[in-house]
Amino acid sequence: MNVVGYVFAALAALLHVYIFVLESVLWTAPKTRAIFGVKTEEEALATKSLAFNQGFYNLFLAVVTAVGIIVVACGSASVGIALVLAGTGSMAAAALVLLISAPDKARAAITQGILALVAVIALVIHLI
Repeated sequence: MNVVGYVFAALAALLHVYIFVLESVLWTAPKTRAIFGVKTEEEALATKSLAFNQGFYNLFLAVVTAVGIIVVACGSASVGIALVLAGTGSMAAAALVLLISAPDKARAAITQGILALVAVIALVIHLI
């Protein structure tokens, strides 16, 4: 379960880096607007600073998770797993908040949260 947890954590981190790029770099691009359901360029411009901030939130979760994986690989398992669980646990919690607050965005919530949730479950099983 240990390796499975770290693989899913790495995939979750990569997904959150991709979300960062969409939200903080490509927010006003037509394809990004379509992904997030932003209908007009004006709406994208009006929400650009919010998306920029949210993108960095996603990047920071990815970084915490990646650093945790690196720390584990360097031999400090307890510190590394704590970082990985903090990052992936926050990703899963954020997905749950999205699911509860915006049920119409269930697909996005599941997409952003499932990899992190599998990582958390696998790593917790490993710890038990």
